[in-house]
Amino acid sequence: MIKQILHEDDLDREMLLRSLCGRKMLAYMKAYGPGYDFCRFYQVTDETGVGYMFIMNSTLIICADGELEATEELEMFIAMNLPFRVEGDQKILRGIKDRTHYQVLNRTVFELIPDENSYKFAEEYVDFDPYLPDVYKILSEGFPNIADFSLWYTDTSHRCRHGISRVFTYRNSTTASVVFDIDNEVLIGQVATAVAARGSGYAREFLKWLALFLNNLGKRAFLLALDIRVSFYREIGFREVEKEIVLERIGVEKDSLTKGRLADER
Repeated sequence: MIKQILHEDDLDREMLLRSLCGRKMLAYMKAYGPGYDFCRFYQVTDETGVGYMFIMNSTLIICADGELEATEELEMFIAMNLPFRVEGDQKILRGIKDRTHYQVLNRTVFELIPDENSYKFAEEYVDFDPYLPDVYKILSEGFPNIADFSLWYTDTSHRCRHGISRVFTYRNSTTASVVFDIDNEVLIGQVATAVAARGSGYAREFLKWLALFLNNLGKRAFLLALDIRVSFYREIGFREVEKEIVLERIGVEKDSLTKGRLADER
């Protein structure tokens, strides 16, 4: 059975804290609550187990107790909503039989490992509170299919005001964001470098510093990388934690193989 969640207390916080996708769900619940159409939360239950889902704009994230199966009802829910991306519980994603509208992409979870040499980093070039329109300009060059400015700005500024997210830039050319920070576990996303600065090594320097910066704050940080970016993060020295799959819509004008490419940053 799938039912919409109308109260934050209906989420099983202990279960959700066990995974990055669960922590992301808790972060968005904290930022928005259950009262917005573009950010909807659901509980999924059947005889096999229990789980939770939330749809944020065009992404569906599924978290479960490890027992819940990919049921016919769940597949019907996905077919009705047709989110651009489905991610989360690997048992459920691998169990989805009807992939008519979706392709399978491989993704790697990396842990940001601090490098003591990052103490030499020129921290004076880091902007800890950048002007968000400037950030969007960098992202639009790295992520050609990013949401339109008004949608991105409204969501990003809202999450930052609520202490869920944080945005950084380095030398006005490279950016990265804390997507969430829940109980000192951090997810990093939206990493991009402006076209004019590619080949400078800024992304490498900045990410290695960010790993040390967050570690010194007592935080454990992760990021997610599609196959095209895996070698870059390996070269930086980040640790591969696990492999996973995500489902992404076919037949829409988005190309995951070119989104957010860190060109010539080796």
